[in-house]
Amino acid sequence: MITDFLFYLFAGGATLGGLLMVTRRNPVSAVMFLIATLFCASGMFVLLGAHYVAAINVILYAGAIMVLFLFVIMLLNLGHADWRDLRTPFGGLVGGAVAVAFLGLLARDLIGDVAPLAGSGRGAVMSVTAVEQGPIEAIARPLFQEYVVVLEATGLLLLVAIVGTIFLARRRSA
Repeated sequence: MITDFLFYLFAGGATLGGLLMVTRRNPVSAVMFLIATLFCASGMFVLLGAHYVAAINVILYAGAIMVLFLFVIMLLNLGHADWRDLRTPFGGLVGGAVAVAFLGLLARDLIGDVAPLAGSGRGAVMSVTAVEQGPIEAIARPLFQEYVVVLEATGLLLLVAIVGTIFLARRRSA
């Protein structure tokens, strides 16, 4: 029951974050809402038992790529930070709800009801595969065999974004 509530909470947060990201005029605040959306998506991945995908989402996308986006925005001088975009009328309510949810989870863990959030047995399958093949091979084999097209498309998309940024920065400075 708590997992359903948390899943819907994260799904609503991701939807609201995406909507607020698209409606912001300031690119810096739009990136901040995109980061919030990525954190909510990571929360949903954790609840579904995909801990590796959640960690990669936070480390790679919410961390490294969002820093790259902010760097590009500041390099191109697209706008100054306008914190009025981030201070929405219900911002305190959302922050309070998130704080209460985290405190509730902390209290539940301290009381002793530490049942796993995801009821699927996928973690056990992954640990057996990791023991048989080794953890790096268990992750790398599907990545480079089953998902190679997605991996290459992501790399190509990032390459196009970097080349476009360099082109825009040179054109503006010239």
